[in-house]
Formats: sequence, C-alpha cells, structure tokens
Amino acid sequence: MPELPEVEVVRAGLEAHVAHRTISKVEVLHARAIRRHALGAEDFTGRLAGVRIDAARRRGKYLWLELDSEEAVLAHLGMSGQMLVQPEGAPDEKHLRVRIRFADDGPELRFVDQRTFGGLALDDLAEVDGTRLPAAIAHIARDPMDPAFDLDVAVKALRSRRTEVKRALLDQTLVSGVGNIYADEALWRSKLHWARPTDKLTAARTRAVLTAASEVMAEALVAGGTSFDALYVNVNGQSGYFDRSLDAYGQEGLPCRRCGSAIRREPFMNRSSFSCPRCQPRPRGNSR
Repeated sequence: MPELPEVEVVRAGLEAHVAHRTISKVEVLHARAIRRHALGAEDFTGRLAGVRIDAARRRGKYLWLELDSEEAVLAHLGMSGQMLVQPEGAPDEKHLRVRIRFADDGPELRFVDQRTFGGLALDDLAEVDGTRLPAAIAHIARDPMDPAFDLDVAVKALRSRRTEVKRALLDQTLVSGVGNIYADEALWRSKLHWARPTDKLTAARTRAVLTAASEVMAEALVAGGTSFDALYVNVNGQSGYFDRSLDAYGQEGLPCRRCGSAIRREPFMNRSSFSCPRCQPRPRGNSR
C-alpha cells in the first residue's frame, strides 16, 4: 500500500491540477468505489456538483480534497487506487471507478482502482489541535513531514507502548505515514531488529529510528516514491523509482550494503519484514 512519500506525490499533483477548480459533474461508475459514503452514489454526486476544491491535503498516508462546502473528499487509495488527471475525452481506463468533471472544461479527475480496495467518501471537516481534518481520521497522529510534528512527543509515545518497535512504527495513532517499506528501511538505518521492545529502547535510540524514518521518506519523495508495479503512479501515470535505493525491504538474499551479510526475510503480521542478521541482531529471548 502507498505510504507517506507516494501519497505526498499524488497530493502535490492534485494541488497543481485540481485545486481552486469548481466541480460540474461527478459520475460513479462502480458502487464499491464509494462504499464508505453511507448515503450512496446519488448523495455523493449531488453534493459535489457546483462545489469548489480549495486544496489537496494529506496527513500521513491519508489524502483528501478540501472543499468550500466545509467538507472533504477523503480518498482511500488501498492497494491499487490511482488519482489520475486526464484530458476530457481521453479513453476511459479499464478500471475507471469515479470521474470528476470541472466547470472550466479542463482536464478531469479520475479515480481508477483495479482491485477496488480503495474508495472515495464525503466527510465533515473537524478541527484537531489547530488543523482541520476529515472527521474519520481525526485520531491519526501527525507525520514527520508535518511542520507541527513534535519529535519529543513521538519518542515519548513510542516508548510508552509495550510492543515491538516495528509494530509501534506502523501504529498511525503514534506517528503516521510509515508503512512496511519505510519501517524496514528506518530500522536498517538505525541498526534495530523489528522485534526490539519499545519500552526497552532508550530515548536516543527511539529518536534515531524516527529520524531515520523521516530521512528515508524524504529521500523517497525526491524519487517519486517506491513503485514495484504499474499500480502506484502519480496523477500523470508515472511510477516512482526509489525501489532502486532500498537497503532492506525486498532485498532477501542480497548482500547488506553495510556488512555484506545476506538480507533475511521473516514473517511479520501476515506480511514480511526484511533485515540484516549481523547489523540488526534479534533481541535476546526472541529466537524467531
């Protein structure tokens, strides 16, 4: 699933191409794409007609279009969701789910989703700590790229949990934006095994792994994010290329760039976790 860098790439594209434009018509071509909008397709399309998009926003891995109606279109990209800007009249994509046309007759916004795990929904905006967020994600913590992100608060939050460090990094209520890929990369950079207990970490080690997560996501953003297939693309249909710079994630059997040991893959929460057996030794008492 897309993580902070991939979602930020999409957000920036939406800000450039659809912000400050007025919606003229919305077409829902697949009901599953708006299943999170409880009032259904007719309500969704009717309430968006004539509304202006003021800005494209993001918190962590969550993306939304802020509207002049004091509401937001919250977008869940899921495994394969794409927000594409296409010239009006361009051929429809095979998995086109929602089309948004604009009053200026310029390029339209299309939500394309092959696996239909993603979707769009209208939500009220709520103010949380001085920031307006869709109510559905009001519980999501700030991410490391948020200007108001407080590293000391995040360090304290992670160390207060009795869990494994990778589980804590993936907990979006503690720090948002980090997913499986960038958690593995941050742990590799900070030489921590994913199973290290958070309540046993020093403040310095916790600060180091959070700083590493921020750094690796910033680098990935410059590269347009990480793409392993054609499903993650920006609004122009282009893939990111940070997969060429990964040190741990997906590198099973390849030599660690630091010490030369073969990167290992271990099962983790129905997924996989990648690490170096020498640079990131398992914590004592954990023999998995």
